[in-house]
Amino acid sequence: MAPRILLARHGQTAWSLSGKHTGRTDVPLLEEGRRGAKLLGERLRQTPQAGFADVEVRTSPLVRAHETCELAGFGDRAEVWDTLMEWDYGAYEGMTPVEIQDARPGWLIWRDGVPEGETLAEVTARADEVVQWARSADRDVLIFAHGHILRSIGARWLGLPIDFAARLRLNPTSLSTLGWAYGEPAIESWNETGHLIG
Repeated sequence: MAPRILLARHGQTAWSLSGKHTGRTDVPLLEEGRRGAKLLGERLRQTPQAGFADVEVRTSPLVRAHETCELAGFGDRAEVWDTLMEWDYGAYEGMTPVEIQDARPGWLIWRDGVPEGETLAEVTARADEVVQWARSADRDVLIFAHGHILRSIGARWLGLPIDFAARLRLNPTSLSTLGWAYGEPAIESWNETGHLIG
């Protein structure tokens, strides 16, 4: 069976709730985010996933992703991987899209990037590294990370330029699956949040 990537975005934080760009700032989960992480874990222990006996798990080292992984029940199996850190937003760290638009009208991160942070090419290279790793063996992988890097991985899994990620919305504590259709990379599911209903 061809390998798949399951993408788990971290739970809700104060900054994600307010829309602030949260790159390398280590913002903790809110209680809502902790609750969502536990519900995500319950979802992953049900069929068809049923705990993913052979799944390989990796997580971003940032506390919001790492704690989501632990609360979901995969902390003891997870390897911390710096490649899964969120985009380094540079001068735009902690700013909302409205604040950035006020200073730079028409700005789009997927086209324009960020000053003093990671370039589009650097984020693409990290996403490609994740895709290459995921396809390297016949086993599914589960990763806990952040909105923009996970959207980038989605675009690169499909072989598309990173700007395609602008069209891939991703909510906190969501679950997405990248797989295959007729031998070609495909999105099996995206931005699933039904488990948050509890």
